[in-house]
Amino acid sequence: MVSSWLILWALFSLVFPLLSDVKVGDSEEGVSGVGSNLSPCLKLLNDEPLALQSGGDVVIGGLFPLHYIASRPEQSYHSEPQLTPCRGFDHRAFRWMMTMVFAVDEINRNSTLLPGVKLGYRIMDSCDQVDTSVKALLSLVSPSKAVMSKSKQMEENAKIFHKAKGKVTVSEEVKRDENKIKERMPSIEKNEDLKIIGERKILEDSGNDMDEEEPPTLPSCLADSPVSAVIGLASSSPTRAVAHTLAPFNLPLVSYFATCTCLSDKHMYPSFLRTAPSDLFQVKGLVQLVTFLGWFWVGTIGTTDDYSQYGIQEFSNQFQQQGGCVAFHLTIPETPTVAKIQEMADRLQGSTAVVVVVFATEGQLMDLILELAKRNVTGIQWVASEAWVTASLLTSPRFHPLLEGTLGFSFPGVRIPDLKEFLLNLRPSPETGMEFVNMFWEELFSCRLEFIRNKSEENDTNTMNNLMGLDDFDDKKDSDPASLVRPLVGKQSKFEGSAAENYSSAAEKPVCTGSEDLSYIHNTFTDVSRLRVSYNVYKAVYAIAYALHNLLNCDSAQNYRMCENHTSFTSGQLLHHLMTVNFTNQFEERVFFYPNGEPVPLYDIINWQKDSEGEIRFIKVGSYDGSAVLKKQLQLERSTIVWTRGQSQAPGSQCSSPCSPGSRQARRPGEPLCCFDCLPCAEGEISNQTDSTECTKCAEYYWPDKDKVKCVAGVEEFLSFHDAMGIILVSLTLLGVVLTTFVTAVFQHFRSTPIVKANNSEISFLLLLSLKLCFLCSLVFIGQPSVWTCKLRQAAFGISFVLCLSCLLVKTIVVLLAFRANTPGSRALKQFGPCQQRTMVICTTAPQICLCAACLLCAPPFPFKNPNYQATTGKIVVECNEPWPPGFYLVLGYIGLLAFVCLILAFLGRKLPDTFNEAKLISFSMLIFWAVWISFIPAYVSSPGKFTVAVEVFAILGSSFGLLLCIFVPKCYIILLQPERNSKKGMTGKHLT
Repeated sequence: MVSSWLILWALFSLVFPLLSDVKVGDSEEGVSGVGSNLSPCLKLLNDEPLALQSGGDVVIGGLFPLHYIASRPEQSYHSEPQLTPCRGFDHRAFRWMMTMVFAVDEINRNSTLLPGVKLGYRIMDSCDQVDTSVKALLSLVSPSKAVMSKSKQMEENAKIFHKAKGKVTVSEEVKRDENKIKERMPSIEKNEDLKIIGERKILEDSGNDMDEEEPPTLPSCLADSPVSAVIGLASSSPTRAVAHTLAPFNLPLVSYFATCTCLSDKHMYPSFLRTAPSDLFQVKGLVQLVTFLGWFWVGTIGTTDDYSQYGIQEFSNQFQQQGGCVAFHLTIPETPTVAKIQEMADRLQGSTAVVVVVFATEGQLMDLILELAKRNVTGIQWVASEAWVTASLLTSPRFHPLLEGTLGFSFPGVRIPDLKEFLLNLRPSPETGMEFVNMFWEELFSCRLEFIRNKSEENDTNTMNNLMGLDDFDDKKDSDPASLVRPLVGKQSKFEGSAAENYSSAAEKPVCTGSEDLSYIHNTFTDVSRLRVSYNVYKAVYAIAYALHNLLNCDSAQNYRMCENHTSFTSGQLLHHLMTVNFTNQFEERVFFYPNGEPVPLYDIINWQKDSEGEIRFIKVGSYDGSAVLKKQLQLERSTIVWTRGQSQAPGSQCSSPCSPGSRQARRPGEPLCCFDCLPCAEGEISNQTDSTECTKCAEYYWPDKDKVKCVAGVEEFLSFHDAMGIILVSLTLLGVVLTTFVTAVFQHFRSTPIVKANNSEISFLLLLSLKLCFLCSLVFIGQPSVWTCKLRQAAFGISFVLCLSCLLVKTIVVLLAFRANTPGSRALKQFGPCQQRTMVICTTAPQICLCAACLLCAPPFPFKNPNYQATTGKIVVECNEPWPPGFYLVLGYIGLLAFVCLILAFLGRKLPDTFNEAKLISFSMLIFWAVWISFIPAYVSSPGKFTVAVEVFAILGSSFGLLLCIFVPKCYIILLQPERNSKKGMTGKHLT
């Protein structure tokens, strides 16, 4: 802020230094109050800046970037600085300038808008730079050389008139005309910018008016502005500087193209208004556009000016809030070097971002676009701000491969009636003030103008009318519209010889023939099919006119529907009426300013498309209304868009491809948020959205589907009767029950035979019963677990096997005691009779019964859905949960203890005679029993899910079959197939003799 004000102060000091003790007549360029001893304002520069101007009761200033390249000469401060010409003529800006002229002329020809008041204009070239814009402003709002020398001219004109009429003295006329000049300037005593409306006609035939003298007013430099309002500028940085300068004087500044959000600050820029919406709305629209098209990885290009910096910063912030990432940001320097441009081009080519958002003007972009076109770069999807989206300067055929498909925001376009005819009828002229038109002519037709002035043909009356600007536009309605561009005041033109020699350093060109016809030219100047910025200029002029209409009470019946053209007003009053203006123009658009001087935010979405002739056309493919509700702001017709390289499908621009549902993002260290890897969700987790950052764990007993996008109820798994394994186990169980029943039947039928009696038939039948229970208890392990099956299975298993082993233990003891009874004096067998055997079976079984009962009472098993196997099988295992695992191991331990005792005893009786050696069979069955259960333990622990139950069932069936087959099959074989051995002789082996 401080540096900008220092620049303004320095420029102001150079252009308008206060020179003390300068009196009227000391300099042709000085203006001072009559009889005043105060110091007037003088311009240090001798050269008058070029201006396109026309006189009127109220003069509107204009600043347009007619050139976009401004030289920056080194100032030595030892000599007067000279005006340096700007370069790079902009045809589009010239059309904006002439649109203002056209609008002023149209208003002057309107008999209802400002009746009795004529608008004038004074337009200068800002060169689109801060320093040149401020210089142009200070020249614009200060009396020109021609105005400041008006009193001397009037003195000469008065002499001519006095000779003809003899009524008015020279001194009276000079005094009256000096006061007429001062009527436009505010009084220092009031310290306000006072405007005098309705100049009286010069040299009226009234002696009384000539004798009246109006009180003198004193100049105050900038406050003595000959313009009531200023229309300008195009770029935001120059606009800020100009708005800063005009703010203390409340001189309205209406911009047609400066869109920086920073200019919305009414504390900093109280007199600033604009017909172009703020970038705040454009940025919101651009963010919606790129995110709607799925572009979350974009690059940005800007410049060092305020428009670009504020726009890019706001775009980046809002874009990142929507999940987007800026791949790179390139800043084009104010004066870029070749090396810098090449570095930027390298960065563009090396980036993975296909979409590039650009906040800059076409002039600022030109060097970079030229370098990219030279490299034949294609495939970049450009997203343009309104500053260059309709810039025909970049539609050259060499740029087509690079820029075709450009998409961007632009102001709504209209076709202004009669404007094209006005533009086509422009002609060069040697008159002062026509230099801009002459420049345009030479630039357009690549020739140079040469004018030969015949001064003898000019009479004094025409000179006076030309110098004073008394030509009324209304008197020339049928004349050439170009003739309406006339100077306000000034000397005879010095534009003699070649215009190129005076205003450029171009090479020698052919002389213009004068027969050139603009109607055959097709460029950005003559293309008025969809005017956008020109329409903003048009609205700005009409806004000022409507403000004057309200300020001057042009609808008052007391004035007979005429404006109060003798009413004085301040710039603050005009600013107030301008802020509150509200009207509907001929295009049915309601024009008004929000409280902060902003218009309604309406945009067209423009697409660069080739027509049948290979020319780039700006085609509207959508719209954006920043005042609508969020869902209706962006309207886009995707089917009509042509993308980069002329493709019909929108390009993708992402650092990483989107993560599909069922996966999640994994950030890459040191890279932006949009750069990530996609990892599938872990087991038991899902993600049902694209680009999920985290996966969600399914609820208990739920499991992801195969795509991991939704949770489904887990499939319950258990050892079912319908499974193949379940069917096999049931079949084996039934087989064991049938075999046991068959053996029992055989033993029952041959109960009286020696082989059955010799083996203690009562214990044998009890053993067969326990084996049948062992087979049947395996059925409890098959099927869906329930409360009663969980409680029954381990108890039935433990008690059945203990009962079986108790019987085997008794039988083994009986065998050993029977052989021992053959020895003299042995009474052991008598002492271990049937009663003792039954007692022993009960005693050995009772601990197991007590243990199982205690487990069932204190920690009963219950059905449980085990989700631990979901990660591997995706199924929930329904099993019986043992609340107290040591109880199960105690049951197994007791069974193992009895089996071990039986094995030891049977091993001791292995050498008994074969004819009565049941101990061998028991030993062999115990070995099988131990082999089964020892292998059962690791298999049980390692088997997952339902296979755990299957292993336990296999162990039960295996050990049961081992006991049944090893102990009873040999006996059944003898009973059924070798009955001769089932006798006493057979038992003693005598049947062999």
